Amino acid sequence: MPFLKFFHCVLALAVFTLILSLAPGAKAQTELNFGIISTESSQNLRPVWEPFLEDMAKETGYKINAYFATDYAGIIEGMRFNKVQLAWYGNKSAMEAVDRADGEVFMQTVNADGTAGYYSHLIVNSASPINNLDDLWRDAANLSFANGDPNSTSGFLVPGYYVFAVNGKDPKTTFKRIIIGSHEANALSVASGQVDVATCNSEAIERLKVTYPDRVKDIKIIWTSPIIPSDPLVRRVDLDPNIKKTIDDFLLAYGQRGVQRELDILNALQWKGFKRSDNNQLIPIRQLELFKEKTTLENAATGSDADKKRLAEIDQELAALGK
Repeated sequence: MPFLKFFHCVLALAVFTLILSLAPGAKAQTELNFGIISTESSQNLRPVWEPFLEDMAKETGYKINAYFATDYAGIIEGMRFNKVQLAWYGNKSAMEAVDRADGEVFMQTVNADGTAGYYSHLIVNSASPINNLDDLWRDAANLSFANGDPNSTSGFLVPGYYVFAVNGKDPKTTFKRIIIGSHEANALSVASGQVDVATCNSEAIERLKVTYPDRVKDIKIIWTSPIIPSDPLVRRVDLDPNIKKTIDDFLLAYGQRGVQRELDILNALQWKGFKRSDNNQLIPIRQLELFKEKTTLENAATGSDADKKRLAEIDQELAALGK
């Protein structure tokens, strides 16, 4: 009888161990997908990102795969469904990843020149008679406009507020024709005369000096935004804590040890390194999104009960963010 009890215990233990080995998440994660937003074509992004990801893989011991998508939403959705565990975003797309895709901001890029951020621009062809927003509004009904990805901070949200909402303008009714494109595609469309005006940003203009140096001279900046915080890196909140620490340690040390290869790779990415950050980085972007919505509602001036209710809600949300 004691033997049978012992046998049953051993058998139960074996079955329990088998169940644990088959349970989801029981197997240690050895592979990570790193999402890269589509600020330009993947054939241009891949050469500057892959060396960095190769170094990350070598030092951390995890297999790191570059994950590209045709638009920002593809990276956000990839993180939402755990096809992407880490990603480089702009602030607006990072906000969407935090709110909808179980993401958390954990690092912020540091610009190569040490500045705290970058700028949104409106650009036209260098031969265009348009030199400022007043010129733009005078002939807007006859112009084509290349807007940015709806999840882009500098390509959509920032000009959407400072250029359009503040001036009571809606791009859909202001311009003759609208297209949507990446920073690179918008800049090249302006340079070649395919569109009259477009959104872009200071980082993309600097990048064009490397990828299309002969086209930069054909671009003129007619509007510049207030400074936008440098780009965040976002990870899934449910990533294993040991993986989080390993990635953190790699990023904080990268480029700070005087290794020329690391410095060259960061320089190609237009950075000098990384610093810790968190979701509080997104507060100015949340405020900007709310201000844009509030300004749009006030400019519409319908006076409906629904609009009044939403305006009151926006004021409450802004007050909460300001605490």
